[in-house]
Amino acid sequence: MMKNTPFTEKHIALGAKMAEFAGYNMPISYSGINDEHAAVRNNAGVFDVSHMGEFILKGEQALDLIQRVTTNDASKLTNGKAQYSALTNNEGGIVDDLIVYCIEENKVYMLVVNASNIEKDWNWINSQNTNNAEMHNISDKTCLLAIQGPNACKILQPLTDLDIMNLKYYTFVKGTFAGVENVLISATGYTGSGGVEIYFEDKDDCAEKIWNTIFEVGAASNIKPIGLAARDTLRLEMGYCLYGNDIDDTTSPLEAGLGWITKLNKTTNFIAKEILEKQKVEGIRRKLVGFEMIDRGIPRHHYQIVDKDNNVIGYVTSGTQAPSLGKAIGLGYVTVEHAALDSEIFISIRNNAVRAKVVKVPFA
Repeated sequence: MMKNTPFTEKHIALGAKMAEFAGYNMPISYSGINDEHAAVRNNAGVFDVSHMGEFILKGEQALDLIQRVTTNDASKLTNGKAQYSALTNNEGGIVDDLIVYCIEENKVYMLVVNASNIEKDWNWINSQNTNNAEMHNISDKTCLLAIQGPNACKILQPLTDLDIMNLKYYTFVKGTFAGVENVLISATGYTGSGGVEIYFEDKDDCAEKIWNTIFEVGAASNIKPIGLAARDTLRLEMGYCLYGNDIDDTTSPLEAGLGWITKLNKTTNFIAKEILEKQKVEGIRRKLVGFEMIDRGIPRHHYQIVDKDNNVIGYVTSGTQAPSLGKAIGLGYVTVEHAALDSEIFISIRNNAVRAKVVKVPFA
């Protein structure tokens, strides 16, 4: 049985195309990918991402546990700040990518993980919790809406006394929003177009109240509901990794271009730190790169990448026809010899080697 979010009936009533994603019945599109994509890039849109996972870690051992299981340095976080990070396994692969929120410095943190990895992540972190930090999985009772786009904060500001117009990237505030108390408003998102993500407890009529109020106040600005398909094209134009496609248990943060969240110099040893230190010294053999198609063709997940002599040099992890750019783009792993900018590579599409070139990300 698929799970529902508190907003599932809203999506169905709005005529959304629904499908299973990470065990949830989720909206894939409403008015169409291109229209929804443009709405977020140019104005504002609302995503239901309540399927994501949230864990609370509390107590004197909470920070130590986070430091041991994540690659970034959470000791740098102060109240109201968040941090992108990764969980690594014993082989140096990525268990998941996540966001760490510092709610009370050295005492209370929230970890936000990918929907498909909630159970895996919980079990992994719990297995490392040797000093008995207090852990709570609040995923099933937490709502998460992402209101994204250049006009998002301006539309939402009348709904709260909190100053969200001047909220710096990867910081958050907590307070009353749309008449609902204890709402966490975070300057984060997966689109590269600005905006916020709002977390609140699924109780009483909070979900109904917040959803309705956002669309009532946003009606004059033509705010739109947005599905997961446009979320994917938006994140891909920014070169953001999608777990299960671009990163997984077999890819290291250094291979994935996530060296910037891999703090090898932090004082706490984290899982597989020695493996990643060795990779940094010896060099990696493959690298995640962005590429754009030169010839016609759309790259798809798992298509082979070949060189001019048709030797396999890697594979596509994500690809699409980019709505903002009018051309096909993708991410993929290639050998480091072919990873330099402007390198010509070929995507194997229906047994044809179709020309592409390595480009800098973000694409947009």
